[in-house]
Amino acid sequence: MDKPEKKQEDRDDKIEVVETDEDGNEKSPEEKIKKIREKLKICEKERQEYLDGWQRSKADFINTRKDEEKARVDFLKFAKENTLVELFPALDSFEMAFANKEAWEKVDSNWRKGVEYIYSQLETVLTNNGFSSINPLGEIFDPAFHASVESVSVDTEGDNGKIVTVVQKGYMLGNKVVRPAKVKVGEYKERISNSPFKNSPNF
Repeated sequence: MDKPEKKQEDRDDKIEVVETDEDGNEKSPEEKIKKIREKLKICEKERQEYLDGWQRSKADFINTRKDEEKARVDFLKFAKENTLVELFPALDSFEMAFANKEAWEKVDSNWRKGVEYIYSQLETVLTNNGFSSINPLGEIFDPAFHASVESVSVDTEGDNGKIVTVVQKGYMLGNKVVRPAKVKVGEYKERISNSPFKNSPNF
């Protein structure tokens, strides 16, 4: 009774799926291989599309993170700049006091040293945060860094266009001019005594 069942099981194990064409004929091995290759080609194309899409998404994500980080750094830099710029008037007041050397030297030396120490501390705060001063005495005037408040007559031609007085120091943050230095610029004008026409009877 058990043998026929066993034969049936054997037949079930040997069932194969036969691929046929449109007419019901079994496909040849070449046709099967061709179909497998076509499916493989489609799979490879889809895989590449998925890979390209993933790479684009990854690049967009990285760029977004970079943009956010740059925006955060720029915001902190801007906030720090605005805060530290408020120290400039205090530093200007110190420098105005120091400028009158005669009066400054009459101040009690201990008190004077304390004030000078506070001034140096403020300068250190600016330096540690990337600020540098513009104190261009004797340099050629440059409108990118200096603001002329007055032209001053000078005796030598070599001083023409040079800064003869710094009215107010300027400041830079890195390569950016935060406040240009206010200056007086030398202007040389040839004297009448040097004119080649000075001995002319009509002059």
